[in-house]
Amino acid sequence: MEIKKIMVIGAGQMGSGIAQVCATAGYEVILNDLKVEFVERGLGTIQKNLARQVSKERITQEKLDDILNHLTASADLQDASNVDLVIEAAVENMDIKAKIFAQLDEIAPAHAILASNTSSLPITEIAAVTKRPEKVIGMHFMNPVPVMKLVEIIRGLATADEVYQEIESITKKIGKVPVEVNDFPGFVANRILLPMINEAVYALYEGVATKEAIDEVMKLGMNHPMGPLTLADFIGLDTCLYIMETLQEGLGDDKYRPCPLLRKYVKAGWLGKKTGRGFYVYE
Repeated sequence: MEIKKIMVIGAGQMGSGIAQVCATAGYEVILNDLKVEFVERGLGTIQKNLARQVSKERITQEKLDDILNHLTASADLQDASNVDLVIEAAVENMDIKAKIFAQLDEIAPAHAILASNTSSLPITEIAAVTKRPEKVIGMHFMNPVPVMKLVEIIRGLATADEVYQEIESITKKIGKVPVEVNDFPGFVANRILLPMINEAVYALYEGVATKEAIDEVMKLGMNHPMGPLTLADFIGLDTCLYIMETLQEGLGDDKYRPCPLLRKYVKAGWLGKKTGRGFYVYE
């Protein structure tokens, strides 16, 4: 089966990035969200990213126009009725994802592969709401998608070998590096990253050092491109909390207990860069 048409569900930071790299690779891409204005905002982000590439002479204006011509806006899930692959990049919540996958199972053609960009939720559980669990797989992209090379590919319990191979091949075609990971809470990236971020929040909570000092230690001492508290703001503190809760619930170990300060900030609505305030304040 040759994949020609892809629907990306969710036009936020991750979804728009996934749509951009798929369209750049020459795929026909439908970018879908609940409302037309959400999709238009996502397409605007893509256009801005590409315009920056043109100004730096990394791509031509013709290439920009070609990429945009490969993108179609959608606010109706029924538009999945003629696609070969769906990549879901909705909010990190099992109830929402399960609902989307149950609907997609009814709408998408029988041959279509259903992929989730979940960063921590079990693919097997998502697949269980469909009648095609062998065609359900995880594609965990890293943020920002156009820049980061890694895609964790997660097999569910029933994922077919040929589906895995097809997704591995597509991942390479869109210029990414696929890494196979088994279906455990947090997979590899977030099982290691989020406890480190959570520990940095504990260090701040316990007064070990200021937020600036904690970030500086990890940047200069461990050669990280950004400190863990800055990174948490970038990811979204609500997402960080949700992943920590998923790890604690899924693995049953107290070492994954979210820091009370993280919970406090989320309850205050200080979710990081997207709300203008998290550990740091943003203009």
